[in-house]
This record gives sequence, structure tokens and C-alpha cells, in this order.
Amino acid sequence: MDASVITLLFLIFAIVSFILEKIPLGLTATIVALGLNLTGVLDTAATFKGYVNSNVILCVGMFVVGQALFETGMANKMGGIVIRFAKSERILIAAIMVIVGVMSGFLSNTGTAAVLIPVVCGIADEAGYSRSRLLMPLVFAAALGGNISIIGAPGNLMGVNALQELGLKTGFFMYAPIGIPMLIAGIVYFVFFGYRLLPDRDTGMAVEQASDKKDFSDVPKWKQVTSVVILILVILAMIFEKYIGVEIQVSACMGACLLVLSGVISEEAALKSIDLKVVLLFGGSLALASALDSTGAGTMIADKIVGLLGDEPEPLILLLAIFIVTCVLTNFMSNTATTALMVSISVSLAKSLGADPRAVVIATVIAGSCAYATPIGMPANTMVVGLGGYKFKDYVKSGLPLIIISFILCMVLLPILFPFYP
Repeated sequence: MDASVITLLFLIFAIVSFILEKIPLGLTATIVALGLNLTGVLDTAATFKGYVNSNVILCVGMFVVGQALFETGMANKMGGIVIRFAKSERILIAAIMVIVGVMSGFLSNTGTAAVLIPVVCGIADEAGYSRSRLLMPLVFAAALGGNISIIGAPGNLMGVNALQELGLKTGFFMYAPIGIPMLIAGIVYFVFFGYRLLPDRDTGMAVEQASDKKDFSDVPKWKQVTSVVILILVILAMIFEKYIGVEIQVSACMGACLLVLSGVISEEAALKSIDLKVVLLFGGSLALASALDSTGAGTMIADKIVGLLGDEPEPLILLLAIFIVTCVLTNFMSNTATTALMVSISVSLAKSLGADPRAVVIATVIAGSCAYATPIGMPANTMVVGLGGYKFKDYVKSGLPLIIISFILCMVLLPILFPFYP
């Protein structure tokens, strides 16, 4: 059997299994990775490469950094400060999304989410809200904010590079005319409607903390201060990544090591904080993404759907098709892989029509960030699966309306701001 066909069969299995959830998400992803190896689609190195992916390492490091805030009680204190200004859950959701969205526009959206997840968990615990009500808006805001500038997400730079190769001018805020309205619309959606779709369930950690109500008065002051200082240093290192020459994954791991070496958090607590489910889900899904890319199965899906439009489709119909195809793929492949796959297709199709490719490329990049409907669509989505006690259907329920809103905004704004035939 052809490798691309085998990959498509495993993709179908993964989608069905993720939806039904009869098998744990991490185990499903692992079965897919092993299956791709046993059928010869991926070699051993490619199969397990995802389990030590840089985003997995980032998660591991930030799990430990975040746990130090909980162990010392600083997460709860930080949460208490925010609570004073948030009089209701909806105001709190709005505040979190604004902060995360703006930060993600100028930092790595994954890094921003990783840094703020433990802080938001502390806010939830301190205010008595369910974590599941706050973490999903956080990670969605990180993705929305990533569309503000060209450095918000790796896929953004791929679109910039494609346009520059065509001799077209680009700017730092090239995506902002679409990205800012999308972020505002996302916040409005959650504040006035989306909050009703968010699950309200207690995780094991939340239940345990609610019943225990730890007293942190006996925690030495130096431990509390150190945990916050190291968190701030990690954030600064991530912001100035290009200037100091240290990647965000390394910064996160250095912070984790310093916390253990200084005695702020014990080795046992650090290891316990690492969510193995996240690691398994990451590793397995990245193996599937690699297979979709290397076997050409991903290109096959895109070509087949776009091919249905005919030889000379109307530009608006082309824009619509590109957005839908990219959006579907990005919810099951990595954002970066999907964008890399679809940008080249988008450019060639726009050129064949003699149209300005900017609208199509921007639509592709924006659609590549609309991975709200699955827990594997974005690294940040996966990070909060365990902390929020989320199920696959939770992402579909809250994320699908947000995708539709993003789609409508793009279809309305792109032809106006970036005409096909200027």
C-alpha cells in the first residue's frame, strides 16, 4: 500500500479516535506514531523526533517554572492582585485575553501562553473559578494575538518570505489590519457568548487544592521571591531571544534547573509537575504531521479540494477554498507545517489568475493560526489539556464558532484591504 494512503488512513483513525475519546488522547497519538513506523512510513528517528521537539522541551521547562509558583504560593498571590480589578468572570476573561493577545503579537505566541498558564491557574484557584473556564480563552487569545505582527508566529514569516520573493513590499504590521479586528472579535465573542460554551469542570489538581487550602505562611520569603524573579528572567530571556542568542526552550529549562538547584522546588515536585499526557500527545501528533508532509498526503488533500474549483476559479472563491482547506489541515497538523504547505500552493494559484497574491497569502497565514477546534491544533492547546481537564469536544464546541467568526472577518476585510486586482 502506498505510504500516502497509509498516512491518510492513520489520519482518519486519529480524527475518529480524538472525537470519540474511547482511547486516551496521548495513547491515540502514540498508536499513530508507532503504526506509521511499523508500516514503514516513518523511520525510527522520524517517529520519535517529535517527543523531543523544541515545543515539548518548552512545555517541560515551563511546567516546572509554573509549579514553583504554586509550591511557594506566589501564583495565588499574583492571582489575588488581578482579582481585585475583575469583578466578574467575564471581566476576568476579557482582561486575560487582552493581556495575552497583546503580548503574543510581539513575543512567541506559544512562549506567551507557556509563561502565563501558571499565572492564570493561580488566578482561577484564588478566585474560586474553574480553570477550565479561563485556560481556553487564554490559549485562543495567544493564537489571535500572534496575527498582529510578522513575528507573532513562525508561519507569519513564511508568508512574508513568499511575498518578498515575488518582489512585494511587506511591513512589521502587515497582518495587523486583519489580526487586530480578529483579536477584538475573539474577546467580544467570549465575553458575550463564548463563555457559555466553556466547560465548567474541576480537575484533580483543582479539587485537591480546594479541599486542602494550603497555608503558605511557612514558606520562606526568599523562595517566594526567587520563584518570581526566575519567572521574570525567563520571560525577559524569551522577549530578547534574538539579542541574547538563547532560544526560549533553553531559557525555560535553565529557569527550571535554577529552581531545583536553589531548593525553591524539590526534584520530586518538579518531576511530578510534568504532564506526560502532553508529551505523548505532542510527540505522536508531530509524527503524523511529519508523515503528512513527507509522503505528500497533505499536499494531496489540498490539491484535491482546491482542484474542485476548476482551472480558473473566481478570486473570492479561491480565497474561500484556501482558507477552509488550510483551517482544516492546521487543526490536525502543526501550524508551521500547514502554513509552509499551503503558502506555496496559494502563491501559485494566485499567479495563475494574475491576481495580487497578498490577500491569498495573508488568508493562508491567518487560517493557519485558526487551530481552535482540536487539542493538537496548537502547542498551547495541548499544554492546557490536563490543567483544564478538557476533552476533544470542548475544543470543538468553543473553537468552531471562533473559526467561523475569523472566516467571516477575513472574507469581508481581505478583498477591501488587499484587492485582487489593484
